[in-house]
Amino acid sequence: SVSRASPNLTFVPASLPPDPVEVEELQHFVSNSKRLFVMTGAGISTESGIPDYRSEGVGLYARTDRRPVQHAEFVRSASARQRYWARNFVGWPQFSSHQPNKAHLVLRDWEKLGKLHWLVTQNVDALHTKAGSQRMTELHGCTHRVFCLACGDQILRSELQEHFEALNPTWKAEAFGVAPDGDVFLTDEQVRNFQVPACRKCGGILKPDVTFFGDTVSKEKVSFVHQRLAESDSMLVAGSSMQVYSGYRFALAAREKNLPIAVLNIGPTRLDHFASLKLNSRCGELLPLIV
Repeated sequence: SVSRASPNLTFVPASLPPDPVEVEELQHFVSNSKRLFVMTGAGISTESGIPDYRSEGVGLYARTDRRPVQHAEFVRSASARQRYWARNFVGWPQFSSHQPNKAHLVLRDWEKLGKLHWLVTQNVDALHTKAGSQRMTELHGCTHRVFCLACGDQILRSELQEHFEALNPTWKAEAFGVAPDGDVFLTDEQVRNFQVPACRKCGGILKPDVTFFGDTVSKEKVSFVHQRLAESDSMLVAGSSMQVYSGYRFALAAREKNLPIAVLNIGPTRLDHFASLKLNSRCGELLPLIV
């Protein structure tokens, strides 16, 4: 049923339909690949109704002056955590209900066929997992998991939602728009009385299992992804401008290995000057055309 669902184009930049020549070029690229390394970004999830940060006209940065929470601020400031979790609490029911679109399902199918060697996603929305991808690394973690900064204990984000509800039985807030990382826009006044639970095991600070801006991806995860890239013979970037270095570094490594690189993204990317192929189409429109 997901594959037949109409895409949600609210947060998708305008683009022309796939050019038949471009379809043929990408088909040739994929057909020549035996062990394809795929990296996805926010642009693969916009068709599922999740906004990205940087898309012209429709991204968060274009629509508002809001910026995502910084790692140091979250760790240092109780009020920053209160603000983050209040917004996240309101946004969670909608954010967690988003479903994979055709692009996610195509990549899952390529994995089943043995075409896709490894998938690395910069997204934290769990849509690749929902689609059924298994040979995958969530480079920046996933909002569906929460852990304690002190003892490391993990719980599901859905379980934390129940704790929030128990602590805030009468608290209500109306949301003003949704952001890419699952929270919503609330005023300081709305946030002021929101209660945030501590870790049930040690009383420590609870944080989503995601790499916030200003934080770094673990050396172990970076090394693991480099190993998967070393086993691959080509790289496809889908739905990412690659502005964030944590992902861009793997494109640089692919270039050093002289791997052919194809980029599918509406708008310019950091790879455009050295990619073998650059396509300006919707992921969910072009990828299903590749056999």
